[in-house]
Amino acid sequence: MIGECHAHMIMDGVNYKAAVALHQDHVCEEAVRRHLKECKDADVLFVRDGGDAKEVSKLAKILAPEYGITYRTPVFAIHKRGHYGGIVGHYFEDWKEYRELVIRAKEEGADFIKIMVSGILDFGHAGTLSEEGLTKEEIKDMIAIAHDAGMAVMAHCNGDRTCYLTLEAGVDSLEHGFFMEEETLSLLAEKGTPWMPTIAPVGNLLGCGRFPDEEVQKNLKGQMERVSKAAAKGALIGIGSDAGAYLVPHGKGTWDEYEYLKRAGVTEDMMGKTEEKIRKIFRR
Repeated sequence: MIGECHAHMIMDGVNYKAAVALHQDHVCEEAVRRHLKECKDADVLFVRDGGDAKEVSKLAKILAPEYGITYRTPVFAIHKRGHYGGIVGHYFEDWKEYRELVIRAKEEGADFIKIMVSGILDFGHAGTLSEEGLTKEEIKDMIAIAHDAGMAVMAHCNGDRTCYLTLEAGVDSLEHGFFMEEETLSLLAEKGTPWMPTIAPVGNLLGCGRFPDEEVQKNLKGQMERVSKAAAKGALIGIGSDAGAYLVPHGKGTWDEYEYLKRAGVTEDMMGKTEEKIRKIFRR
């Protein structure tokens, strides 16, 4: 048995647009059940979703017990208007709207709050992001408001500066965390913040032809090195494959992530302790 600490049930690992289209008018229960079965068949019996804008993960949580799966979800992620995040949730323009979204998520059954504080990797150009992260004040306030509402916070975050600020602000788990440098990795270990480095969405691109392998390999090598350094510092590193992302199918993608982490020096004991903390913190 293994746990998946970062998934997106709305995605299928093949074609994001086609997967989302299935839920255009209403949630496609057949698709949700298919992905839950993929998890069950792969012996993935704990899933923490990263949210979506179509209420897919909301239904998945209701159906999950039928498959023997413990399911946690933020229902949807929250991002600042004009910044990355529309793919998985809803935006806010001011703090009143942000607070309203936190309350809405809670009322709709969210187990925690998911925030978006940076862009994503530019897979075709190693070492770069689609956009820089939010300001120190914005990150701090997003986390504080969610905590004041009694909710743990999961943060989509990349870039050394943004990751440092997010950790400093007291986030409950860090997702992706590409390009963290020595000082930030030390802070990660010091705070004991669970980190899901989502290596599979990069490593599984090798040989697919979608992006230059040379650039993919650079990003993969860099993230593997960061994971190794963080593990040596005693950081909590967990299995979060971003299941549903391109070439990261539900079930199999989780085991792919497990193998990448093992190659980077993360022991099963480390993974287990991280999942245990995630299970404890990210629940109502």
